[in-house]
Amino acid sequence: MRKNSIKNTRINMEVQRELSEIIRGGVKDPRIHPMTTVVSAEVTPDLKYCKVYISVLGSEEAGKETIKGLKSAEGYIRRELARRVNLRNTPQLQFIFDQSIEYGVNMSHLIDQVAKADGIIDEDEEASEE
Repeated sequence: MRKNSIKNTRINMEVQRELSEIIRGGVKDPRIHPMTTVVSAEVTPDLKYCKVYISVLGSEEAGKETIKGLKSAEGYIRRELARRVNLRNTPQLQFIFDQSIEYGVNMSHLIDQVAKADGIIDEDEEASEE
């Protein structure tokens, strides 16, 4: 099975959706921030390992605490994933803190500042967009 096959893409999407539901509704660890998002899940072609990219709306400290909470609840999350998704092997989960969304928002804000300083964007247009 190739890494970018349709089957692998479907498995990645299904695992991502189920992990999102498990984290949102099943894990009761107080370290896990309520605004936690599963950005993507990448399951290896042999279904042994899965990289789970997590984004947290809040501070970087909240993100680190969320990752610690998810690592401690990995057994529960993996067991629930095995119960919900019928796979030959239940992958071992590796949680990775993903800051790409925050980085994109920050870059967009910087571009808007430069555009406003150069006079490309009027303050009236910016106020109507918000």
